[in-house]
Amino acid sequence: MHTLFSFRNRMAIIAVGVALGAVSLLFTDNMARQLQQKEQHDVLLWAHAMERVHRDVSGDLLQDPLIADIMSNGNNIPFIITDENLEVINFHLIPEEVIDHPEKLRRAIDRLSEENTPIPVKFWWAKHYHIIFYGHSALLKSLYYFPYVQITVITAFILLGFVAFRSSKHDEQNRVWIGLAKETAHQLGTPTSSLLGWIEYLRSQPVDQEAVEEMNKDLAHLMKIVDRFSKIGSETPLTPANINETVGESVMYFRKRIPRNVTLDYNGLAIAPVQASINTALFEWVVENLMKNSLDALQGHGAIEVRIGADDRHVTVDVKDTGKGIPKSNWHRIFEPGFTTKTRGWGLGLSLSRRIIEEYHQGKIAVVESEIGRGTTIRITLKRLFE
Repeated sequence: MHTLFSFRNRMAIIAVGVALGAVSLLFTDNMARQLQQKEQHDVLLWAHAMERVHRDVSGDLLQDPLIADIMSNGNNIPFIITDENLEVINFHLIPEEVIDHPEKLRRAIDRLSEENTPIPVKFWWAKHYHIIFYGHSALLKSLYYFPYVQITVITAFILLGFVAFRSSKHDEQNRVWIGLAKETAHQLGTPTSSLLGWIEYLRSQPVDQEAVEEMNKDLAHLMKIVDRFSKIGSETPLTPANINETVGESVMYFRKRIPRNVTLDYNGLAIAPVQASINTALFEWVVENLMKNSLDALQGHGAIEVRIGADDRHVTVDVKDTGKGIPKSNWHRIFEPGFTTKTRGWGLGLSLSRRIIEEYHQGKIAVVESEIGRGTTIRITLKRLFE
C-alpha cells in the first residue's frame, strides 16, 4: 500500500510538472506570435510612411526626420533596404562586414527573406521602388528558443526530483536494514553468551567431548555472524590477509557440515600463498554464502570446488558447483535485491555479497560460467598485494 501510494505521488508530481510545462509553452508561444505580428505591423507602417515621403528617391530616406524617428528610434528589428537591383540603400543591426561582402550580403538577404516576406516600397512619383528585407528581433528570437529552454529545464527538474526521490527511498531502506541488522546482533548477544556457559558446563560432564568441540565451533561461527551483523553500516577497515588461509578456514568449517553425497574440494592450501586487503569477517561471509548457494543448487548430490588463482595484479576465488545451473539471462539478475529462484529466503544473499565485494573491497563478483544441468562458477576478483 505504501509503495502504491508513493508511486501515485510520483506520477502526480510528474503530471503536475508536465501540465505546468504545457501551460508555460502555450503562453510563450502565444507571446511570440503576438510579438511577431506587432513587428510585421511596425514594418508595414514604415513602408507606408516611406511611400508618402515627398522627396527625391535618390535621397536617403532615413534622413527624413519622420522616417528616421519611426524606423530607428528604439528599433531592434534588423533590416536591409535595397533598390530594385538589390543595391543597399540603408541597413540596421546588420554588421558592416556583411554589407561590404557580396556573398555574405546575399546570404543575409536570403536569411531575412526566410524569416519574413520582403516588403516592396513603391513611390507614386517614380517608377523605381525599394525593398525592405527584415528579420526577427532579438527578443522574438529569444521567445522562439525559450520553449526549448523550458522543456530542458522542466525535464531536468523532473529527472532530478525522481533521482532525489529514489535516493531518499534508497537511503531510508538502507537505514532500516542497518537498524535491523544491528538490532539482530544485539538480540543474539544474550543467547550466544548463555550458550558459551552451557558449553563450559558440558566440558565438565561425562559426555562426548568431540561433539562438544563441534558445538563450540558452531557457536564460534554464530558469534562471527553476530559480529558481521554488528559491522553493517559501520566503518569497514581492510587489512592485508592470506587469502588461502582465510578461504581455507571457511572451507574446512563448511566441509564437516555438508551431506555425505556432496564433495568439497579446495586447492588453496596446496599453492603458494597470495595476499589481498580484506575485512576478514565480511569476506568469509561472502565465501560461505557462495558455498551455501552451491550446496542448495546441488540438492543433496554433487560436487563443489573452491579454487584460488592469481596473476601479477589480481587474486581470484572461484566457487564452482555441479548443480542445476543458471540461465544466461539471469547471470546479472541474481545479484539484484529480491531476486531468488528459491521457495524460501528474501533474495538478499548475493546482493549483499556484491555490495561487500564491490563497494567495501573495490573488487568484482560475477558469474563466469553456467550451464543448465551442468553447474555454475562464480568468481570473486580482488587486487593482489605483495609483501
